Order: sequence, then structure tokens, then C-alpha cells
Amino acid sequence: MLYLRCSKLPLAPRARLASTAITLRPYQEHCLSSCLEALGSGVSRIGVSLPTGSGKTTVFITLLSRLRATNDDATRALIIVNSIELARQSAATAKLLFPGWSVEIEQGAKHIASGLADLTVATYQTLLNPSRFEKYNPRLFKAVVVDEAHHAAAPSYRRLLSRFHHEIHPPKGDEHRPHNHSVPIIGVSATFNRHDQLALSAVFEKIVYHRDFVEMIDEEWLCGVRLTSVRVKLDLDTVDTNPGAGDFKSKSLAKVMNTPDMNEIVVKVWLDRAQKRKSTLVFCVDLRHVQELTDTFRRFGIDARNIHSHTPAVERRELVTAFRAGEFPVLINCAVLTEGADIPNIDCVLLARPTKSRNVFMQMIGRGMRLSPATGKQDCLIIDFVDSAGRVDSVLSLPSLLGLNPLDMDPDKHEMDLSELKALAALKADRTPQLQPDIREMGEVTNATPAATSVSFVEHDDIAKVFDSVKLDDYRAISPYAWVKCQPDVYILECVGKGTVRVSRANDKYIGEFVSRDKAIKYRMLSAEDLPSALRAADQYIQRKLYGYTEMANLLRSAAWRKYPASKSQIDLISSRLEKTIASGKDAPFKAMIAASLSGLRRSEPVTLESLKALTKGEASIILCKLIHGNLVSP
Repeated sequence: MLYLRCSKLPLAPRARLASTAITLRPYQEHCLSSCLEALGSGVSRIGVSLPTGSGKTTVFITLLSRLRATNDDATRALIIVNSIELARQSAATAKLLFPGWSVEIEQGAKHIASGLADLTVATYQTLLNPSRFEKYNPRLFKAVVVDEAHHAAAPSYRRLLSRFHHEIHPPKGDEHRPHNHSVPIIGVSATFNRHDQLALSAVFEKIVYHRDFVEMIDEEWLCGVRLTSVRVKLDLDTVDTNPGAGDFKSKSLAKVMNTPDMNEIVVKVWLDRAQKRKSTLVFCVDLRHVQELTDTFRRFGIDARNIHSHTPAVERRELVTAFRAGEFPVLINCAVLTEGADIPNIDCVLLARPTKSRNVFMQMIGRGMRLSPATGKQDCLIIDFVDSAGRVDSVLSLPSLLGLNPLDMDPDKHEMDLSELKALAALKADRTPQLQPDIREMGEVTNATPAATSVSFVEHDDIAKVFDSVKLDDYRAISPYAWVKCQPDVYILECVGKGTVRVSRANDKYIGEFVSRDKAIKYRMLSAEDLPSALRAADQYIQRKLYGYTEMANLLRSAAWRKYPASKSQIDLISSRLEKTIASGKDAPFKAMIAASLSGLRRSEPVTLESLKALTKGEASIILCKLIHGNLVSP
């Protein structure tokens, strides 16, 4: 294994010419120390998670200055980005921090690098051209940085990175040229989470530093955030999902979001809630949605302009510059400003495109979290739209990001007191896995779903306090799937027809294991630092290795089959066990476990042999899972 020599002092003479005008923040220094410690211990493929607005670019460029070369010739560094905007931003920061470095950009026909510079910033699209990539000899590089590294597991990135590190394998079908290069690979992203390590393990060994945006807000490194969730009937259950990405298909989503009624609702919500905001960034579904929503804003007399993938580069720069200067109040975009956009004056982000992707969601809201004292910015208002029907699991919203069900919020209140919000979070943490679908059924029975022209608001003033009110270890708030807590630190998910996934605590980590149905196969799937990371990584593993995306619906706590009457064999087995405990006089713990496994108000009803006949398949499955895996009392 290659061990790097790491130093906190810049190595090259040119590095010593760094500007002294910028002082690193304490968390940035902590991040650098974590990186250097990991690299010094022999871990050569590391990830760093820093939220938007935290100075990621400054951190990784400073890190490059502190790395010693692995050999006398390895003095260069390469930064891989996914857009020309990010390339320019990284190059400009490097020149500011280290004016003595030679810095080049490799992108398209306009920017052709020599490959000999101290630092080259290149777009991955350009590097995929063999004639452009061949000039970068791994033996001459001391590190490769991947910006927006949540993309790094994609085949295109692995095709590039496999040339620099022998433990990264190229995509299937690519020609593999064996080598022994171990150039350090450093991935930086605002949307890394520890549970991402499953998908990213093909590239990174360890995420060595993670900083949550809530911590950054608490410590005033990011601006305060106000939240407004707009409840409106969207019929998201009619929208198709991309099985690979796990997110809504744009074409199908546009049919729901890009309608005259919905566009008018968006504008009226902005007029009602955000008209006094100076700079609002709006996210749309597709190009047509961008144009039609822009037209709707203008019809109401609002100077809204738009930017999209077909906007010429010069016009794009002019629009962003004018928006940054506050020359117009609303900028509407589609998938252009999710990554790398540095517009600190944004004080309102309006999400007119629902998503199931946590990365996409965090990228969007992150656009408004930068501090901007020069513009008088106090906080950022995030406005999202929640489907009042609530039939689709895993749709990201601000409440769900905090572990809360958006439909649990009081629709009659424009603002919710913090004490009420905490009580709501505590109530949710105590509920059984089956309660969520019961709530949805009640809403449908009472015909409480608003029409598309009716909206209601729920607002929160302090995102950090709301986040603190949600229990970190509430597994039911972490995953939508039917995990069962069978022992204090043991969680089981039965994968019908496949086997069992078990997540358990071992010392200071959580371990994930898979056992096949016939118990002939058993192996460790994952290791994570906390329960949320472990359960989410396990969910990803199951989806990718055991089931398709569609089949995963059967594992949801809200799956339709769980509401059907329990089978005779299930009831007989549970009844037999209850009879034995009654006969032995040890029935109290078993009855308590059964009661805790029931839905809603039935938890308070006496448990008898007769009452077992009313069990649902879902309830019976929970009870049997606890019996098999060794706990009679955990809810």
C-alpha cells in the first residue's frame, strides 16, 4: 500500500507565494487535518462533504498545496469538474490563493491545456476525448480532485479515474490496461452523505470529513433559513419514475407541474410570500416549463428572466451577472444552476420541480444558503410544493428532509410555533411503522385533498431547531421501508424471496449483512458510522443488487399487501406462541410486543387470541420477524 508523506506546509516554492489575504475558517482547517491524516495513514481515495457556501474550492486547492509528492516528479495536480463555470471558478480561486502557480483550463475548443501546468482544471467531458486525456501522465501527478464528486461512481468518471489509481476499475467493456499507479483521489461534494459510501465505494475508500448544513447555519457560516411548504394537489402518483436514477422522469413530471393552473399558483405563492425578497431563484422541470413559467411571471408584471442549457455562454454570463447585481428579482432555470453557481445574494429559492433525489434537493436549496452581508441578506426563504394526496413515498420536501411527514403539518396555520413542531416530531418518533398509511387513508375518506387551485402553507422560522427535534436513531424517519427493530441495536428487513438484511451495531460502527433465504449465502454488505447512514446504504444495496426499483415498492411500510388480512398460517403460528406464554404465565412481554406492532389506536386494545384474528399481513410480519430475530418487546 502506498503511504503519502503529508505536511501542513506547502511543498513547492511556488506554493509559498499563497495570498495571505484569506484566512481559513476553523472547520476548513479541521477538514484539511482530517484529509491529511487519512492520506498519511495510507487511505488514498477519500471523500469530503461540505455544504454549498462553505468554501469547498478554497479547501481542496489549499489541500493540494499541503500534499507532498509521492515521487520527485509528481508535482502536478488535476481538478476534474463537470462544467465550464466550475472550471473557471476553480482556476480563479487557485490563481488568487497561489499566484505563483501555473494554472490552465482544459475544456472544449476554446481552452486547450498543455498538461504541464502545476494545476490543470478540466471538464470530464473534454477528458473523455482520448487525444486530450493522453497528455496527463499519472506518474507526474500528486493528486486528482473530483469536484461535485457525487457523480464519481458514473462510468464516465471511472473511465478517467481508473488511469490514475489501480484500485478503481473502468466500466465494463472498456479496455483495461493494468498498472500500479496510486495517485491520491480526493472527492469533494456538497451532497455527499455517509450513506453514499455504498454507491461510491467503487471510487472512494472513505468519506473522511462531513459537515452538515444545519451545523453551518448554527455557527453562522451559512445564512438562516425560513421554510414554507405549499400543500397543493399534484397527483404525483401518476408520474413515472426513472428506474436507474430513482427520480421522476422529466417528461412525465412536466405534465403535472407545467399546467396553466399550477404555473399561476406558483406565481401567486411568490407574490404572497416572497414579493419583498430581492433575488429569487426558481427551479423548473424542463425547458418548456422554464419558458411558460417565465411568461406567467411576466403576465403578472414581474421582471422574470430565464437561463437553461440552450442559453448561449455569453448571454448566460450576462444574465447571472445582472441577477447577482440585483437588476431583476426572479431568475428561472432548469438544471443549470444546481451545481457550482456562486450567487450569494439569492434570498429565496422556489422549487417548482418535486424530486425524489436528496442530492438534487440539497443542491437546489443550497443555492440560497451563502452569506451576503453586502446586500443586506438576513436569511433565505425556501418554498417547496407538497402533494396533498401524499400517495408517493420518498418525495423530498423540507419537512421530510427533517424527518417529518409534510401531511402531519397543520394546513390551517400560516406559521407553526416551534413548541408545536417539536411535539409533532416527538409524536412521529413514537409512532409505529404502519401509522403513516393510516393517516393517508383518513385524508382520503374525509375528502380533505385540496383542488389544484387551492393551496395552504406551513412555515418554519428555524430549520436548525426543527432538525434537532427529530431523533437521529428513529429508524422509521430514516427509511420508508419496513425495517423492524428486533433488539436495541439490531434492525431487520425481510426481502421476500431473497433473504434477510440485518443492520446491527458493533462497537462504534453499524454493520450490514445479507443472509440468503436458504442461509447458504452470508456476507457483509456495508460498514457505517451511524444508523441513518447504515439503513440508507442498505436500502441502496437492496435496490441495486436484490430488487429492481419497481419491486422495492413491496418493501415499503405503506405497501398495499401489508394492509390485507393476515394468512391463516401467520395467525396460527402467533396464536400458538401466545397460548404457550399464557400457559407458562409469561405472556405479558409477548402481549406487549404484539401491541407495539399494531397500527394506530389498536395498540391500546387488549391482546387476546380472538384479537389476533384481526391482524393484517404487515402486523403479522413484524411480530414474526421479532420472534425469529430475538426480541419480544421492542416496538
